[in-house]
Amino acid sequence: MKNHLQATLLRAFCCCLLCLPGLQTMAQATKKSQPAVVKKELAALRITTSPKIDGVLDEPEWQQAQIASEFIQNRPTPGPKEKHKTEVRVMYDDAAIYIGAIMHDVSQDSILKQLGKRDDFGNTDFFGVFLDTYNDQINGFGFFTTPAGVQLDARYSSNGEDFSWNAVWESNASLQGNSWVAEFKIPYSAIRFSSKPEQLWGLNFMRNRQSTRQGYFWNHVEPAIDGFVNQWGKLTGLKNIEAPLRLSFTPYVSAYAETIPQIQEGSTEDVSYRSDYNFGGGMDVKYGINDAFTLDMTLIPDFSQVQSDNQVLNLSPFEVQFNENRPFFMEGTELFNKGNFFYSRRIGGMPINFLNRDAEEELGNKIIDNPLETKMLNGTKISGRTESGLGVGVFNAIVGRQFATLENSEGIRFKKETQPLTNYNVFVLDQSLKNNSYVTLINNNVMRQGSTYDANLTGLLFKFANKKNTYAIDGKAALSQKYLSDSTALGHTYRIGLSKISGNFQVYGSHTVISDTYDPNDLGILFVNNSMEENLQFNYNIYQPFWKFLNMYTNIGAIYARRYEPDAFQNFVIYGNLNTTTKGFTSLGMFFNVEPVVTYDFFEPRVNGWYYAFPTNNNVGGYISSDYRKKLALDVSGNYRWFDENNRQSVSYSISPRYRVNDKLMFVYSYDRSVRMDDMGFARTFMDPNGDDPNSERVVVFGLRDVNATTSTLTGSYSFNNKMSVSLRARHYWSKAEYSKFYRLATDGSLSPDTYPSGYNGRFEDADHNRNFNAFNIDMIYSWWFAPGSEISIAWKNAIMEDQSSVVPRYLDNFTNTISSPQNNSISVKVLYYIDYLTLKNKFGKGRS
Repeated sequence: MKNHLQATLLRAFCCCLLCLPGLQTMAQATKKSQPAVVKKELAALRITTSPKIDGVLDEPEWQQAQIASEFIQNRPTPGPKEKHKTEVRVMYDDAAIYIGAIMHDVSQDSILKQLGKRDDFGNTDFFGVFLDTYNDQINGFGFFTTPAGVQLDARYSSNGEDFSWNAVWESNASLQGNSWVAEFKIPYSAIRFSSKPEQLWGLNFMRNRQSTRQGYFWNHVEPAIDGFVNQWGKLTGLKNIEAPLRLSFTPYVSAYAETIPQIQEGSTEDVSYRSDYNFGGGMDVKYGINDAFTLDMTLIPDFSQVQSDNQVLNLSPFEVQFNENRPFFMEGTELFNKGNFFYSRRIGGMPINFLNRDAEEELGNKIIDNPLETKMLNGTKISGRTESGLGVGVFNAIVGRQFATLENSEGIRFKKETQPLTNYNVFVLDQSLKNNSYVTLINNNVMRQGSTYDANLTGLLFKFANKKNTYAIDGKAALSQKYLSDSTALGHTYRIGLSKISGNFQVYGSHTVISDTYDPNDLGILFVNNSMEENLQFNYNIYQPFWKFLNMYTNIGAIYARRYEPDAFQNFVIYGNLNTTTKGFTSLGMFFNVEPVVTYDFFEPRVNGWYYAFPTNNNVGGYISSDYRKKLALDVSGNYRWFDENNRQSVSYSISPRYRVNDKLMFVYSYDRSVRMDDMGFARTFMDPNGDDPNSERVVVFGLRDVNATTSTLTGSYSFNNKMSVSLRARHYWSKAEYSKFYRLATDGSLSPDTYPSGYNGRFEDADHNRNFNAFNIDMIYSWWFAPGSEISIAWKNAIMEDQSSVVPRYLDNFTNTISSPQNNSISVKVLYYIDYLTLKNKFGKGRS
């Protein structure tokens, strides 16, 4: 086995080394063409009369402002200057900063202008401005518009780019001859900056010419250099500006109607429907505590129009992690998400004491209603950054009590608490340092009323890079605690990494430890603990075009893992990836994963201390994505994995065509299929009496099964204009698991044939582990942004879920049965209205005068 492992490693790394000389030859030209990094500067012009934001730069002040031009291409070929000129001007007054940009082109036909929803670029040109208002070269704001007038905005931090952040600002665009014009008004209330009498901000502009898929920056952004905000230019000339009183209210009113199927026990045909109606209201409040810090609060939030979760059949020992789609938890949370300690779906998620049906039946109780979600009462965020670069964030949310309804053997119904009144809190200190570096301290705290335990986590993150931003050391450490009635469960984790982060050739190595008692899951999410892991990865990237390709990104690496307690070998994997884009703008990628030795799965048996000897296996796959500029584009992906166990193998593939009917209407369809043949997995564990011995013997049963899953998703959108749209998302998911044989797990991780379920004196002969699971959801939403920050939305949702042991073998039969099953339908109407205190004050003040 050792010789086999050494040979595999040697072949993999030799292949990598053999490729390097050719890659280095192709990359020599890239270094010659890369321009020197220059920090450009632009002076803003102070004005006394505000321009009209109409997409026409006809005010005389625009002609007096300094011009930023000579943009440099970032993609697909980094370095060359633009052929079609871009001219940008910046002005400011006591209320806002103004940006006017003219993008010259060949003709209007070369200017692509697809309509879309807010924060959706689509197949279109766009212009954007980036502001680093504290000049810390880590954190910034981005504001964009398209020729069709669609707005986009984003926050930038050490976590990357976040388009879920939304601000209230004005923009307009117009076509003028062979050019298009963008005009922005960004009020100071939309951004944060220091109180210095003279400001120096980081600044950059970006232009995208979609007809040639070329992206340009005013201050060159070199892809071989780590970081983004640190490669912006400078904005000077900002003097004597003050942050205004930032106070806004966004009240909402909503109406909600739902029909819920009531299925009689023991019957699938006798179905009645219960109707539920609700009228409500609430409010979001935003208040500027000072020039740097802002309070965001939501009172009685309404998440009825949030996109439905992608439900799946889960046969694994781990929970399903769902995406966060609720706006309050998506916007402005970059501080709280650092280090991945915060999983916002815990708030308003499944009750901590969710009832177990079998346990209640043993007590003689029948569950009538067992809510899957809790209700958030309010949420608060305070965030900002001081002049010294210290970011401070406080997040707090309160979830109300939740009750299940039960019925005892005498037919008397009663309530049982499944979720106590709970307070969730996150506190963050994030210090920006020179050279794109930082230190961050995070504390997560969960406090529950009554006897249910409380929990706490304290974490530390850091990154230190050298002055040239070529090498870095980074790390992460955390301590978790659970305050139980009889003990405090302490756990810890840490990771330390060293890396070369810039250039064509990059290296990353890390050492990670997660103790067996580390548990952040009261306000975070972690699937695997009790592990020690070593990771070494080599990257070689080509940023300049060569042969038939525009670029190439490659890596090869290995992961070696052991158990933390007790110390024992756990896993070893070699992996590699290659991604490239052709000169025809077709993206291609391929990957491989090799597990050349038997590894040990300590989680699938579901019994502490037991493990399953996971067989050697290999996995290869890839994808291809065609040019999205064309009306019809196609994405295809697939992978094949084979195991040294029975005839075990798995195949998965995805086919996703997208068709743009015109600049207003677009459809995307996705078909995903996975087939796992002779898959081996946990089926059951129980205690079996051992002869006359009163003690029992633990039995862990695994099943040989075929598991298939098919997902069909259709999304469509129609944009009436840049403020009004309707979107549709329909998803059908079907998965089946069919068991053919059963095996008994031994203490050494091996499997041997077992008589389950017919054996054991017929104790389990009625057991049926087969599953046939269907989930169908429709989400249709009409949205109209009738004023800045104000929206009317109407949402229709349809949901069906079916889970049974009788397998239906054909997809079309499953689809037909599902759509004819009892359905949950809901429709909701919601009106949000943005009220700015200063606007009201000025309006009514003028009226009185």
